[in-house]
Amino acid sequence: MEQNVFEAGQQNFNLPHDIVSLPSGGIFYKSKKKSIKVGYLTASDENYLIGSSQSGRENIIMTLLRNKVYEHDLRPEELVEGDVEAILIYLRNTSFGPEYGMRLIDPKTNKVFEHTEILDEITIRQPKVQPDSDGLYTMILPRSGNTLKLRPLTFHDSLELERMADQYPVGRIAPKITWRLNKLIHSVDGNEDRNFISQFVETLPIVDSKEIRTFMRENQPSLDLSRRTIAPSGEEVIFDIAFGVEFFRPFF
Repeated sequence: MEQNVFEAGQQNFNLPHDIVSLPSGGIFYKSKKKSIKVGYLTASDENYLIGSSQSGRENIIMTLLRNKVYEHDLRPEELVEGDVEAILIYLRNTSFGPEYGMRLIDPKTNKVFEHTEILDEITIRQPKVQPDSDGLYTMILPRSGNTLKLRPLTFHDSLELERMADQYPVGRIAPKITWRLNKLIHSVDGNEDRNFISQFVETLPIVDSKEIRTFMRENQPSLDLSRRTIAPSGEEVIFDIAFGVEFFRPFF
């Protein structure tokens, strides 16, 4: 079933669409495309959105990507997270407009208040370090001194991490940090062996672990989804735009 959905999206090249610029600039893909064709949401998609009340974030987003990315040489699973964010905001803006209503908590009174965010105002976060021509970042760890090659997570990677956490035995703490580091690290001092990298991660000093995650958060292509507003009490509220189930069902 999933393969048929993917093929349907890839064959709709002549349907109405627009060109969406990718925050990554295409550096992480074989095609190196800086922008891609993305179709508009249709009445058929609306049927799916209305009827998918029991579907999780993973199913809704992946189905939309497979149906709406009109590129024969770029699978939705290969997209890095920042590019997925840009596509999702485009799809919502062209379907429901840029106004995104949400409910936030006033930190002073603990009461819920309504807030409207303008999605058109979201900008691309400007990185300090650029990847090389292979789409890999280079960094030297502050404590151990090892030189790492890092790659940003794809949307498939993120979904896999979520599934692994959901399937982890109840009552045990899922090693989410080490799982994520294993996917981020491409090589250690030139060594690309996955078993070696896994062992390296297990003994990585906390200061180095935090530095890797901070480095990638600051430099991988992404949208600046951190927003702020003033609650009715006058307190400042800082929050992130989240792409949950309700993001595409604002009026249903």
